Amino acid sequence: MVLALKDFLQSKVPHKKYTIDTPTAVMDVPERVYLALSQHIGAPCQPLVEEGDLVKVGQKIADTEAFVSAPIHASVSGVVEKIANGQIVIKSDGKQEIHESVQVPVIENDDDFIKAIRESGMVGLGGAGFPTFIKMNFKGDGKKQIDTLIVNAAECEPHITADAKEVLENIDDVLDGIFAFSNHLQVANTIIGVEDHNTKVINKLNEAISANAKYKGFTVKVLPSIYPQGAEKVLIQNCTGRELPLGKLPSDVNVVVSNITTCASFARYIKTGMPLVARRVTVDGGSIANPQNLIVPIGTKVYDIIQFVGGFKADPYKILAGGPMMGVALKDLEFPTAKRTNAICALSDAEVADMAESDCIRCGRCVDACPMGLLPTTIDQNVRSNNTDELKKLNLAACIECGLCSFVCPANRHLVENIRIGKGILRDLAAKEAAAKEA
Repeated sequence: MVLALKDFLQSKVPHKKYTIDTPTAVMDVPERVYLALSQHIGAPCQPLVEEGDLVKVGQKIADTEAFVSAPIHASVSGVVEKIANGQIVIKSDGKQEIHESVQVPVIENDDDFIKAIRESGMVGLGGAGFPTFIKMNFKGDGKKQIDTLIVNAAECEPHITADAKEVLENIDDVLDGIFAFSNHLQVANTIIGVEDHNTKVINKLNEAISANAKYKGFTVKVLPSIYPQGAEKVLIQNCTGRELPLGKLPSDVNVVVSNITTCASFARYIKTGMPLVARRVTVDGGSIANPQNLIVPIGTKVYDIIQFVGGFKADPYKILAGGPMMGVALKDLEFPTAKRTNAICALSDAEVADMAESDCIRCGRCVDACPMGLLPTTIDQNVRSNNTDELKKLNLAACIECGLCSFVCPANRHLVENIRIGKGILRDLAAKEAAAKEA
């Protein structure tokens, strides 16, 4: 595994943290929210409500008995207008009435703690969306002895400042959440990883930790500002020196990794009983009239978010859910935010060069840049030729889709896009092979 990136990448992936000094605003309640039934890695939820039902904020409206899952809660009060196309549509009544089930959880033991995490609907809020209660459920299993909690505050994508603003504006929730997880896991080491350019966040954390003996065992690890520093495998090695083998989980090297906003959000849940119904979203890019961070009800359409920040100051060339490196391009503004939507980036013509693909020149830059030591151009060729035998040998599952290979490619090859397609090809092939065995 190759985790050290070329020095030139540090300057080629600019930070562009333009919203770091702008206070977070609370968005107006939208007329409707569109809550997808699949907002996490794992099994989608099933509706617990019907069309025409009245719902209130914090009410559980979807869940599943599948293990890898997290329930979904109403982010607005109003009427369930429609359940279709994998989502629950709620028309807001504008009242934002709180459901009677929103109560501070009673936590007396480890089982209560794990139950509280699941009931909060908490998932990885850095973009991965893995249900948090599963990460925290290793204690005492006799197989995996977790000794380190790593809190991911690297936030290495350009533009995105949602995690940084969480620290700067809600430091008590941040540290209380970290303490709750650390105390539950009973770890010897609690490390908060922050990129070295983010001095305000580093100083804020160090000052707050020093001021309270409760956090004496916490360490702020200052990391090089080299993308993709926030990737789980990279973060683990740079914080602990441990190498996470391909196909393994952090728990296999005695580590649990949690996003810093996830920690803060869970702290608010155990203080108030309000589950995950809203989150901070960075809205930025050269086409945005007033870039800023917003507290947005989950399920809000991008159109409503863009209107709230004053619309576009120029026609966008591309709109992304997420950042410019790992974000997903949107075909229109009807896309609803989900739990793991940490940014909306509307990029201008000047920010996105319209350059057509050309033939691979075998320069090897994508190979040098890949933090996982893969062969992006070889994968790309075999996806285009649908060579499944070769794809099976190329460790596609190890790709973290950071986008560096496409970023450095002088031929503008659609490498990440084709790696994603390749993963889909292998998933479909595995499903067919499994079905054939059962037949």
